[in-house]
Amino acid sequence: MNRQKNVQRPLDALGQAVNSPVLIKLKGDREFRGILKSFDLHINLVLDDAEELEKGEILRRLGTVLIRGDNIVYISP
Repeated sequence: MNRQKNVQRPLDALGQAVNSPVLIKLKGDREFRGILKSFDLHINLVLDDAEELEKGEILRRLGTVLIRGDNIVYISP
């Protein structure tokens, strides 16, 4: 039987993305990709194996990073 988790709130969707790859777009057209490890109510994120991207290509590998929620334009799981 295939059961989908019921997503009722935006934080529920983010919670389902923990330990999964995500793409983050920040103000100023900066993009990051990594494994979402945790987040808080302010949408501050911790990513492991993070990479900064430019035009879809890896600009630099950063490892573990903290991204402040007030800089985030979107999060794509």
